[in-house]
Amino acid sequence: MVILSRSWVATVNHHHHANPHSFTTSPTKPVFFLSQKPHSSHVCSSRCSLVLEEDEKKSPGPKQDKWPFFEPAPDVLNRVLSKFLRDPKTHKVSSEFYEKAKENSELRTTKHLINHLVSSKSWDLLLSLCEDLREYKALPDPHTCTQLIRSCIRQGKFRITHCLLNVFRADKSLAVSSSDAAMKGFNKLQMYSSTIQVFDRMKQSVGVEPSPGCYCRIMEAHERIGDSQKVVELFREFNSKRLSFLAKESGSIYTVLCSSLARSGRALEALEFLEEMKDKGIPQSSALYSTLIRALAEAREVATVEKLFKEAGEKKMLKDPEMCLKVVLMYVREGNMERTLEVVSAMRSSDLKVTDCILCAIVNGFCKQRGFAEAVKAYEWLMKQECEAGQVTYAITINAYCRLEEHDKAEMLFEEMVKKRFDKCVVAYSNIIDMYGKTRRLSDAVKLMAKMKQRGCRPNIWIYNALIDMHGRAMDLRRVEKIWKEMKRMKVLPDKVSYTSMISAYNRAREFEMCVELYHEFRMNRGKIDRAMAGIMVGVFSKTSRIDELIRLLQDMKVEKTKVDARLYTSALNALRDAGLDSQIRWLQESFDISQTTASRYSNMKNKRTLQGS
Repeated sequence: MVILSRSWVATVNHHHHANPHSFTTSPTKPVFFLSQKPHSSHVCSSRCSLVLEEDEKKSPGPKQDKWPFFEPAPDVLNRVLSKFLRDPKTHKVSSEFYEKAKENSELRTTKHLINHLVSSKSWDLLLSLCEDLREYKALPDPHTCTQLIRSCIRQGKFRITHCLLNVFRADKSLAVSSSDAAMKGFNKLQMYSSTIQVFDRMKQSVGVEPSPGCYCRIMEAHERIGDSQKVVELFREFNSKRLSFLAKESGSIYTVLCSSLARSGRALEALEFLEEMKDKGIPQSSALYSTLIRALAEAREVATVEKLFKEAGEKKMLKDPEMCLKVVLMYVREGNMERTLEVVSAMRSSDLKVTDCILCAIVNGFCKQRGFAEAVKAYEWLMKQECEAGQVTYAITINAYCRLEEHDKAEMLFEEMVKKRFDKCVVAYSNIIDMYGKTRRLSDAVKLMAKMKQRGCRPNIWIYNALIDMHGRAMDLRRVEKIWKEMKRMKVLPDKVSYTSMISAYNRAREFEMCVELYHEFRMNRGKIDRAMAGIMVGVFSKTSRIDELIRLLQDMKVEKTKVDARLYTSALNALRDAGLDSQIRWLQESFDISQTTASRYSNMKNKRTLQGS
């Protein structure tokens, strides 16, 4: 919109000036002058390129006038200015000359000027334009206002946005449409306090009533900040006004309301509003069902979840995999594993992709509640449903095959996993390497670790422990020492299992001095003694006649409250008897109540025999 104040004189160069009132194209570049006298403008052909230039001199007299002029109507001049602003060669100078054309309020063509100022990012001129719009009461159409507000928010010009909103509040329809656009933009940027501010100022304007869209935006802002009570109040206020609104807007408002109630732990209240939607004939959305089902699944409302899930499937509204994951986790917690497979069937019927999170939740749930055999069956059924497993599901299933000693299937599944470029899963590597150790395929385990390094996957403590244990059992101390040094070079800190495996390897090779050295290193690193390490070290101290250290070990075990089994107790007692230390023997008998240990061991053996007999 351009508001022109002074008259313009358009002059066009001709060859012979034959016709003073005609407009013809001239090879000479035309010039467009702005005169200080009350003249009007001449319009040249659209094929001419125009140059705007201010004439600071006095206008010549009638006899000195060299170029003709005429007085066009305001709508004609508006069309001329629109052409200037559309042309990339002239729109810049046109905006400069806008400052000299504000006094004639009969001319209204700001749309192209606004587009130019926004595209050129002339925000200071936009502020000046706001003041002109306020002064001359010349407001653009609603579409232009909405686009201008969106552009300012998109560029982060929030001060200009609020200035524009203050100007547009002079018109009721513009106040509503511009405020709706501003609140929508602020919500996208998560500036919910700004949304609330715009809504409050709009309500304070005299004669301005918020639209259903405005109510939807403000309810969404309060829902995002967790103020569910305010959302309910706004909904009741909206209902009390009984505004006419589209089904889309009403559905969005109900969705925001139910989502707010569900997230605040009031899912049962949200169900009442869902029934109200059905009674009013307002169509439900998939987002509404997803929000309600998720909230109810977390609350373990199994019957209600099943009803809504079935209803959503019949209405073709199962579109949220995260919601289905919540339902699966609910069934896993309830121990109803067969229902998890029904969820997968419903997802496949709705052409909804079954994510790896859902698959691993189902397989892992079967592992913990039904055992590895049932977990493998569930995995194979899922693969028949054309589900695509991910890295975590592969790792869990490989572990299940290894536990069931189905080594061929585990290895085939691992190769399939690597072909799908899931070649950086440390858990899967550790399971396969541990499987190689149990089947005495030590060379395959070392080769797999080498491939693991080539693929950019760094071995962790589990893999190093498995390699140390398998080579220690094979009494390959050279390989054990090499792995131990490599682990320290890679800055992988050894844990209790690492030290126990190393001490056990040297104990098998009867290198007791290395056992004692590693034990002292373990204790220096503040390691706590368990029964496995204590059993090994009691034998080492007994064989090397280190009674003092044996007594210190038993004292540390008492302080750390480590349980003693019958085998360990017998070994320590025999070592003290051989050394003739009667006082230490009495201390051992008083310190450790071996009767409970023996009884518990006897009861465990009795239970095992009973189970085997049954």
